[in-house]
Amino acid sequence: MSQAFRPLIAINGCLAPGECPKLELRLPYAEAVLRAGGIPIAAPPVGGPDDLAQLLDRVDGLILGGGDDFDTERLGLGTTHETAQLTPTEKQDWDFLLARRALETDLPVLGICYGMQLLGLAEGARIHQHLPEDLPLAGEHRHNTVHPVQIETGTKLAELVGVSPLDVVSRHHQALSGVTAPWRVSAHGSYGVIEAIERDSHPFALGVQWHPELSPEGSLHDRLFRGLIESAAFAANQRQVDPRRALSNS
Repeated sequence: MSQAFRPLIAINGCLAPGECPKLELRLPYAEAVLRAGGIPIAAPPVGGPDDLAQLLDRVDGLILGGGDDFDTERLGLGTTHETAQLTPTEKQDWDFLLARRALETDLPVLGICYGMQLLGLAEGARIHQHLPEDLPLAGEHRHNTVHPVQIETGTKLAELVGVSPLDVVSRHHQALSGVTAPWRVSAHGSYGVIEAIERDSHPFALGVQWHPELSPEGSLHDRLFRGLIESAAFAANQRQVDPRRALSNS
């Protein structure tokens, strides 16, 4: 593979419903991918599972970005909170297909905010629907709030950023309340807020509750995107060396 190779990274974006529905892809995600050495593309929520599978078979990595809130009733997780700004049903269903396909096929994946919650919920996690009520002492996590998180030693996240506590930018009111194996929590915030999760049995499956793409260029948060890109490049190289690996994931 050429030294100039740059892995292709799909980003799910947000769906703006209406008479003419639109996919909205926040440019800071794409810019972070470019800085890290990848090429970003948008992954619109159209088509069925076979279309989605072929899309992910053609990319080298995936970013599940921030978004609106989950319809928890649809997920069997209780009545949806009155403050929720719901993700459109077709988008929520598509995102779960994306997450599960990436996890099943060992596609490198980085989940951010809603995307981290999505990764956990796809494999049995539960969720706090409104932090001001569920964890009232945790403090504000909306409106680009800057606050520290404590990173667990011996984790992939610790290996990537190398610093704890780490100041992060948050814009959420929901958070995972717990994860199930094979996921583990790799960072905490105040009063037990789960700030990052990772999956040891996967080449690169990491979720962070904050928004690393909103931190200044050159900050430690860029290392999260570089970690994704390096894993994606390695996976792409392995497929070139042994094309049967790609076929076995189809």
